[in-house]
Amino acid sequence: MHENVTPSIPFSYNHGVRVSLHAPRLIPPDTSYLRPTQVSDNSVHQVYPKQPLPPKVGVRSAYRPHFVGFHWELTKRPTSPSILLTHLESLMKQFQSLMAVIFIFIEIASPIPLYGWQVWSISPAEAVLYSPETKTLPRTGELALRRAIPANTNMKSIQDSLEDISYLLRIPQRKPFGTMEGNVKKALKIATDEKASILASIPAELKEEGLVLYTSLIDSKGGLQKLLQHIKDKDTDKVSVGLASTLDTVAQLELLQAPGISFLLPQQYLKYPRLTGRGIVEFTVEKVDGSAFSPEAAGEAKSTAKIQVVVDGYSAPLTAGNFAKLVVDGAYDGMKLTCANLAILSDSEMGKTTGYSVPLEIKPAGQFEPLYRTTLSVQDGELPVLPLSVYGAVAMAHSDVSDENSSPSQFFFYLYDKRNSGLGGLSFDEGQFSVFGYTTIGRDILPQIKTGDIIRSAKLVEGQDRLVLPPLEN
Repeated sequence: MHENVTPSIPFSYNHGVRVSLHAPRLIPPDTSYLRPTQVSDNSVHQVYPKQPLPPKVGVRSAYRPHFVGFHWELTKRPTSPSILLTHLESLMKQFQSLMAVIFIFIEIASPIPLYGWQVWSISPAEAVLYSPETKTLPRTGELALRRAIPANTNMKSIQDSLEDISYLLRIPQRKPFGTMEGNVKKALKIATDEKASILASIPAELKEEGLVLYTSLIDSKGGLQKLLQHIKDKDTDKVSVGLASTLDTVAQLELLQAPGISFLLPQQYLKYPRLTGRGIVEFTVEKVDGSAFSPEAAGEAKSTAKIQVVVDGYSAPLTAGNFAKLVVDGAYDGMKLTCANLAILSDSEMGKTTGYSVPLEIKPAGQFEPLYRTTLSVQDGELPVLPLSVYGAVAMAHSDVSDENSSPSQFFFYLYDKRNSGLGGLSFDEGQFSVFGYTTIGRDILPQIKTGDIIRSAKLVEGQDRLVLPPLEN
């Protein structure tokens, strides 16, 4: 009969989870053809180390037996099949134990958690940084605004096919022109086959304008067919320009299909101003220290500069509505600007004209309507339709009273910097503020603004017909 000596080597994980790695050793009494060589402080032993005391709960540790390796010395080869099987089983179990020890030490030494190991211990910040969903997050204001339009499903399919080409164009060296060609053909087929459905989604008073846009989309002179020809010619520059033009046409068609917001606001929020579509606000910013803004292209340096912001009522109707009303009332005219870390803030002192303390308003991607008075749990995969992680994003500051409400009037331009973001490219404040628009013209002006510069004027140049004001209280 063989004697089974089974030492137990305990390891302690985080959260007090203990695992024992068992390594059976089978040593026949009549021969010692397997002899583990162990190194102690003074001599070489042929016995196994004593089992250590369990480590304290909650402390990451690993017992290190006082042997430096496994050196199996074959002094006599087994001749019996049963002994051979026993020998192989013992070696396999020893190997499994050794591999487990190696992986545990790798996991301990690793700066980030290994996939499948202690996933419950990943912090919320780390969870979103490693989330694969961040790859689909819009990285430009134009892209975020286009995706936020609640349009016809056929138009969305066309948009998705074309946006895929944008990612394919980023592939270095050999571009997958065959895949691009397939995407354009798919979009062209949908546009041709679903013409009636696409035009039927446009209100009657906008039908004529919609037909012009639809024709330009499928036209061979500048639409999908022209884009297809550029791809066949493998002209990357023309493909890039043609794609941008085609996506712009798609966005204009989608805007005609969405004359208002696609959901009903909660009854308690009908007392606030709301924007039922898109609006454009133009700021005139002025230097007060005698310096001038440097134009991006060749031109004369001036002490004033124009910045245009597209405000989105489709995803943030209350926040955009309150902001648009303040602009119309002239609340921001003459206001000082303050530069902070990654942000340009408006002055919090408004004077006589103040806005509404609207609730925090964030629409999660894939959801039908915004969430109110709550932030997004980005570590659980919740990402906003209008992300903060875009240079030139415009959002409301938090209320001084509660983070569940936005400030009645104080807004900020967010100067997103990938170098100060997580590995997934997300701002560490993502999902915490009510983003309601993006800077589309004058992004080059933002980094030139200094503390003390003022907003000479702010005007709602487009979208005032979509601004719905609450009834006056008697």
